[in-house]
Amino acid sequence: MNIYVGNLNYRVNETDLKEVFEDYGTVVSAKIIMDKFSGKSKGFGFVEMDDNSAANKAIEELNGAIYEKREMVVNEARPKKENYNN
Repeated sequence: MNIYVGNLNYRVNETDLKEVFEDYGTVVSAKIIMDKFSGKSKGFGFVEMDDNSAANKAIEELNGAIYEKREMVVNEARPKKENYNN
């Protein structure tokens, strides 16, 4: 399952994010989205977990939790929208 994690402190890195979710199960990947111009975090990212029940437990327990002084928004990621504006 791909999980959206928002409202992250800008200092949180991919290793930090992975460690938070590893308490719930195996993390396949953790990605912080960076601004392509400044190279700084945009304050959100995605975590992929291979076990849906572990992922759902992580979502349930981490959504609204305080991490690095910020209240995280955690939910199942929606599929990326295709850009049809050519």
